Amino acid sequence: MASHSDTLVVFFGATAGANGGKLGSDEREIILLVWQIVDLHEKKVGKLHKCFVKPDTLELTDQCKEETGLTLEDILNADPLDKVLQQFQQSVSSEVKCLGRSSYTLLVNGPLVIRQALHPEASKKNLVLPDCFFSFLDLRKEFHKCCPNAGATQKLTLASMLDYVGLPALSEQTIGVKEVNSMVQLMLCMLAEPYNHKFSCVETVNYKFDSGTCSKTEPVDSEMVIRARGLPWQSSDQDIARFFKGLNIAKGGVALCLNAQGRRNGEALVRFINSEHRDLALERHKHHMGSRYIEVYKATGEEFLKIAGGTSNEVAQFLSKENQVIIRMRGLPFTATTQEVLSFLGPESPVTDGAEGLLFVKYPDGRPTGDAFVLFSCEEYAQNALKKHKQILGKRYIELFRSTAAEVQQVLNRYMSTPLISTLPPAPIVPVSVLPTTPFLPAASSSRDCVRLRGLPYTAGIEDILEFMGEHTADIKPHGVHMVLNQQGRPSGDAFIQMKSPDKAFLVAQKCHKKTMKDRYVEVFQCSTEEMSIVLMGGTLNRSGLSPPPCKLPCLSPPTAYAAYPTPPAILSEAALYQPPLLAAPRPQTTVHSPAHALAYYPPQPHLYMNMNMNYTAYYPSPPVSPSTVGYFAAPPGAMAAASLAAQAHPAAAAASSVLPQPGSLVRMQGLPFNTGVKDILSFFQGYQYAPDEYSGVVQMNEQARSLIQPKEWLCL
Repeated sequence: MASHSDTLVVFFGATAGANGGKLGSDEREIILLVWQIVDLHEKKVGKLHKCFVKPDTLELTDQCKEETGLTLEDILNADPLDKVLQQFQQSVSSEVKCLGRSSYTLLVNGPLVIRQALHPEASKKNLVLPDCFFSFLDLRKEFHKCCPNAGATQKLTLASMLDYVGLPALSEQTIGVKEVNSMVQLMLCMLAEPYNHKFSCVETVNYKFDSGTCSKTEPVDSEMVIRARGLPWQSSDQDIARFFKGLNIAKGGVALCLNAQGRRNGEALVRFINSEHRDLALERHKHHMGSRYIEVYKATGEEFLKIAGGTSNEVAQFLSKENQVIIRMRGLPFTATTQEVLSFLGPESPVTDGAEGLLFVKYPDGRPTGDAFVLFSCEEYAQNALKKHKQILGKRYIELFRSTAAEVQQVLNRYMSTPLISTLPPAPIVPVSVLPTTPFLPAASSSRDCVRLRGLPYTAGIEDILEFMGEHTADIKPHGVHMVLNQQGRPSGDAFIQMKSPDKAFLVAQKCHKKTMKDRYVEVFQCSTEEMSIVLMGGTLNRSGLSPPPCKLPCLSPPTAYAAYPTPPAILSEAALYQPPLLAAPRPQTTVHSPAHALAYYPPQPHLYMNMNMNYTAYYPSPPVSPSTVGYFAAPPGAMAAASLAAQAHPAAAAASSVLPQPGSLVRMQGLPFNTGVKDILSFFQGYQYAPDEYSGVVQMNEQARSLIQPKEWLCL
C-alpha cells in the first residue's frame, strides 16, 4: 500500500458568498468544486474535474458574481452537494485504483474550504462526509517549510508563491481551473531540484468532540479560548462542538456557563487546540444554530478555568469513565436515596456501575441540593432516561436533560465554594474605642465604582446576591455588600455593592441587569459612592435623579450623628466614645440641636442612628446584623461628669440634665401596638420603680412604635 504522500488530490471550492480569505465566514453554501489527481511518485497529472453544486438557496451575492464570474444559470441545473460528493469519491477512487494506489490525501491552498465551508455545511445538512475530508495537506504550510524565506504562511498567496519560484502566473482561465492548475505547477516545482520537497505535514479534523475534565492548575492559553453567546438553553457540549464542526476543540474544551440559579444562561466557553483554530472560530460570529444566531467573542484562559476547572477528587473519579453520556437530574427530593433514583430511572436505562454512576450534589455541610448527575454507557439508555423528564419522584417532578463534564465540575464548584462574606458577624459586647474605627464605607466620592440592585426578592440574603453576581463576586470590595432595610427593619428590595473599580461596576451593570433571582428580575445600575451614601443616609435615588435626606431634627440621634449641630464641648468630648463607625458622612444640617437630646446615649450600632420621624431608609452593612441581636448600652460613667460640667457652664441646660440615663437604667421595648400611649407603657411596668418624674423617662417613636423607659432597676426585655 502506497503512503498518502504518493497520491495527492488537489482540491478547490467556492461558495455563493465570500471567497478567498473570507471563504465560509458568511455561511453561504458551496456552489463549485474542482479537483485533479497528482501522482507524486511518477510525477503524473490526472484529469481535471469541475462540478457545479446547486445550493438550497438559489442566490448569489454581488461579491460572488464579481469574484467568480458565475451566474444563477450556471448552478440552476446542477446536482446538490451530497450527489456531487458521491461523484467526487467515485471518480477519485477509480483513478487512484488505475494508478495502482489504494489511498490518497487532499491538498488545498489554506484550510478554509475544508474547515470553514465543507464541514459546517455538511453538518447542517446532516451529510456524512467521506473519510478523505478528515485529513488534508495545506499547500501554504508545505511551501513555507520548503521555502522559509518566502514570508509568513498567512500572507502567502498563489501569485506570490509562483513568483518566488519563478513561475509565471496563469491567466484567462475560469474560476477553480486557474487555482488548481497553479497549485499543480507549484507542487511539481517543489518536487523537482533543487527543492526535492516531501509532503508530510498532514492536518486532521476531529471526528467527534471528546469530553473530559480540566484541573484548575492546568495552564490554559488565552489565545485558544472563545466565548459563545446566545446558545439555546438545552444545548449540550456536543451541540456546541457541532456548531464549530471542522475546528478541533481540546478534550473537555466546552464549558457551559450557569446563571445564579444554576441554570444555563446561553453562554459557553470553548477551548481549541491552537490559536489558528480559535481565529477561525471567531469568523463564525453570528452564524446560526438552528434559528438562533450565535455571537462569538474572545475570552481568556482564566475565564475558562473559573468555569471548567476543578479540584474535586470525587468529580474526577466520577468522570474517569470516558465515552459516557451524562444526564443531569434537577429537583430531586432532599430525602431521595440512591436506590430511589435508580428505581425512578428504571431497568430500561441502567446506570453505569449502578450506584457508582450516580453523583449527588451537596452543600459543604452535607445537605443535598436536589441535583444529581448520572452516567449512561450509550445513547439509547440516555434517551430512555430523558423520557422521564418531569415525571414524579416522591411528591416532586424531576427535570432531566443532557449535561457535560464541565457542567458537572461547575455545579460542584458553585455549591461547594465558601461564600465570599460570612452572613452574621459577632454581636458587639463592649462600647467602641475612643479611637475612630475604620469605616466599611469610604468617603463619599463621585467615582462610579458601585452598583445598585433594585427589585430583590424580600427573602434574598447575602448568599443570594453573591450567586446572582456569579463570577463578578471576585471584584467586590471586602464588606462591600450593603442591604437596605425599610423603616420596619425589613428588606426594602434594594442593595448597594462596592466594586474594585468603575470598570468592574460597569461590567456588572451590563452583564447582570434584569437577570432573575428567585423568579424575579433584578435591575442593576452603576452609581457612585456619593449617591450610595445619600441613599443610605435617608435620601432617594431613582431614574429622576438624587433627592437628599429630609432636613428635620432627629428625635433620638446622638450628638455626633450630625456633625453640624452646635453642642457643648463637654458633651462632644464624651460622646466621642460613641462615634458611629459604619455610617457614611451625612449631609450638613443647620438646625440647632437640643441639649436634652444631646445627652441621650445609644450603642454604636449604625442602624440605630436613624431619624424615626423621617421617610428614612437605614442600611445594614454587609454582613447584615439581625435586629434581634441589638442591645442597648447604659451611658458611660464619664457621662455624669460631663453633664455636671455642662450644667455649670450652661445653667439653662441644667433642667435638661435630669433626663440623663443612669448606668444600667435604660431598657428598650419593641413591637408595641401602634395605638400604645404612655399610660399603657407605665401600666405594663406596674410593680417596678420608675424615675421621680415618671413621664420624663418615657420617649415614644411614632414610626416604629418603640419606646425607651428609665426604671430604677435594670430590666431586660
